[in-house]
Amino acid sequence: MDRPFVRIVNAFSFSSVGLDAKPKIGSKFVHLKNVHIGVPSPGPQYGEHLVKGTYEYYHYGQDDTDDKGWGCAYRSFQTICSWLIFQKYSSRPVPTHLQIQKMVLEADPFKNKSFVGSREWIGALEIGYCLEKFWGIKYKIMALPSGHQIANMGREFQHHFETQGTPVMIGGGVLAYTLLGVAYNEKTGDIRFLILDPHYVGQDNLQSIQKSGWVAWHSVNLFRNDTFYNLCMPLVLSLIHISEPTRQAEIS
Repeated sequence: MDRPFVRIVNAFSFSSVGLDAKPKIGSKFVHLKNVHIGVPSPGPQYGEHLVKGTYEYYHYGQDDTDDKGWGCAYRSFQTICSWLIFQKYSSRPVPTHLQIQKMVLEADPFKNKSFVGSREWIGALEIGYCLEKFWGIKYKIMALPSGHQIANMGREFQHHFETQGTPVMIGGGVLAYTLLGVAYNEKTGDIRFLILDPHYVGQDNLQSIQKSGWVAWHSVNLFRNDTFYNLCMPLVLSLIHISEPTRQAEIS
């Protein structure tokens, strides 16, 4: 069993029965789901290890929020939150940028109050703090001094997607991405990364997004060799048989 069937959020509801039943995402805006489906494989020589379950694609400019240039990590976090909801690990709605900032302020004792309402970036550490404090989700931070060292983590990524199946936030320099999977060549050790790019600005048209490469397979050359990278890897297996966190902070 690899899903938290006894968590409070999984209580059966007769009102949810029906073909059109959807998880409560908590937003009046519609977001595309599982946009990686249909993206061509990098090749038969690779074994693919992908995110498990449903997520929503969050990117710049959505939800009446102009966050171009500063909100990419927020969008990656929102995608992760949507995954947690669809997999029934949480009933907490996907937070807005302002709500995320309030969460970070409470979770990080070194954050100044002026952070709330600002256009300051967040990173893998802040996302991890929020996951643990407000969602009860454990996480792993992978710190790499060089982007090209990500290529050496093929087997670890493979293990993560096979056992946890969660999206991974990658932050480096001024950019953040969401990792949805890896394709690993067992013979050569070569690796490809399935990247969901939150920097996209435009209409939520699946064909256009895929054709333009906003969700696509990339080589390690996507990551800068002169940049430090932090990855936040949500860990959900420990939540099996565990109820919702007893402390439900109100962030509005």
